[in-house]
Amino acid sequence: MAIDAIDDQRYTAGRVDYRGCTALKALDDRALGYVAEYFRALSEPLRLKILNALRDKARNVGQLTELLDSSQANVSKHLATLTRLGFVERSAQGTSAYYRIADPRIYQLCDLVCGQMAQRYASQAEMLGASAPITRRPARHGRGA
Repeated sequence: MAIDAIDDQRYTAGRVDYRGCTALKALDDRALGYVAEYFRALSEPLRLKILNALRDKARNVGQLTELLDSSQANVSKHLATLTRLGFVERSAQGTSAYYRIADPRIYQLCDLVCGQMAQRYASQAEMLGASAPITRRPARHGRGA
């Protein structure tokens, strides 16, 4: 089989032919910078936890701080980034500001990535399990052991 045919099979293995997705191809350097910034925002674990905490309902900073066991300053800093980039929206309710997901499609992206990571880890675990048996170290007892 020719290399091009193998590559074609890889591209079309899923339900979507990703070669047809032209949006990324059409972006100039400035727009690509914005896309990179968007993805960079998702590289911080606390921001992912915040997005997950907002999945079901709007919450204020105090609720998020308690739920995520993080400082108010840290949660506020990450909420500011998520708001600036359009992941969440802020609305005032009485004396509190509540945050909610601006576009629920972010969860489709997260599910896609998480599913891919789970598949990758499962493949690695399967490969490691087949090639190298798990050996246990003997337990250490006492100081000199």
